[in-house]
Amino acid sequence: MVASVAASGAAAAEKDSVAEREVAAYRLGAGDKIRVITFGEDNLTGEFQVAGSGKVSFPLIGEVQAAGLTVPEFQRGVESALREGYLKEPRVSVEVLNYRPFYILGEVNKPGEYPYTNGLTVMNAVATAEGFTYRANMKKVFIKRADSEKEESFPLTGTTPVAPGDTIRIAERFF
Repeated sequence: MVASVAASGAAAAEKDSVAEREVAAYRLGAGDKIRVITFGEDNLTGEFQVAGSGKVSFPLIGEVQAAGLTVPEFQRGVESALREGYLKEPRVSVEVLNYRPFYILGEVNKPGEYPYTNGLTVMNAVATAEGFTYRANMKKVFIKRADSEKEESFPLTGTTPVAPGDTIRIAERFF
């Protein structure tokens, strides 16, 4: 009994650490809206959009690569660029305000583009799209990740995560 409780606790802790790794590994991409705060420098503080080129146009230092970087990596890049002839010890804070949208298509009542929210799962996405149609296959889902070239099949569970920029396809079931 004690072993099974410890095993289930270890499984829950492992599941939580996997979720934390997913959040920590979030990479910026075109369409993300970020807030950059440069402490003590109001002219270098503001809200910026990651352009289609993957760069952010920043005052004083010009375009800074953002796409493909984590928030801490981007933050260090801005600090480094500011340190090169502009500020002695820049202190920069970066946060994501709006993530890229996700897309859902197939056998849902309202397919389309929807805003991403933290912790989004496939079931939340389906609910956002006003539920399944009567023809929906409720056993598996197809997801094309934003950073992948191909679509993958996943079992349709309440915990299947969705990332910003993902395209979710709910297939038709066979009678």
